[in-house]
Amino acid sequence: MTRLISFLFFILFSTASLAQGSASAQDSKLLVLGDSLSAGYNMDIKQSWPSLLPDALAKHDKAVTVVNGSISGDTTGNGLARLPQLLEEHAPDTVLIELGANDGLRGFPPKLMSANLDQIIEQIKAAGAKPIMMQIKIPPNYGKRYNQQFEYVFAALADQQNVPLLPFFLEHIILKPEWMMNDGLHPKPEAQPWIAEFVAEELYQYL
Repeated sequence: MTRLISFLFFILFSTASLAQGSASAQDSKLLVLGDSLSAGYNMDIKQSWPSLLPDALAKHDKAVTVVNGSISGDTTGNGLARLPQLLEEHAPDTVLIELGANDGLRGFPPKLMSANLDQIIEQIKAAGAKPIMMQIKIPPNYGKRYNQQFEYVFAALADQQNVPLLPFFLEHIILKPEWMMNDGLHPKPEAQPWIAEFVAEELYQYL
């Protein structure tokens, strides 16, 4: 009898462990390749929207592990340079590209930004992952024509490369001054949960 009980316990334990392992194996991995808008600028990284994104996606029945590969100040060129190591180290299923703001704030040629983003997308595809872009918008520091050319890059690339393009979350945040830092560019920690929910709502259908 003792042996039978021990055997049954072993079977139950093994089955439970297998089920738990299967659930973990089903989690997809999302890499966020971004700048300070995703890096948790001037806050604890645990407060940043990428850290809150798994819980937000779980509400849409998506089990996702999020790797935040964002660095404050990064341009599309910086992201392109860092991407190969990130892809090799993390082997993501999906990569969300949130880059371009620093290119625009520094007045880089939109054609250069477009070329960098195009290479980023190609590298992601070559690694067997799915690229997803986020639309980026900037203040009109360099005039209306520059802004139009800048914003067009994202729509054009999304169409050419046949990749999803998510709307820019900051467009909604700036309507709430109490959610923005004094620099007028970065959202406060209080805004991060809303951003996570917003991104999850737009993102889950592509995962």
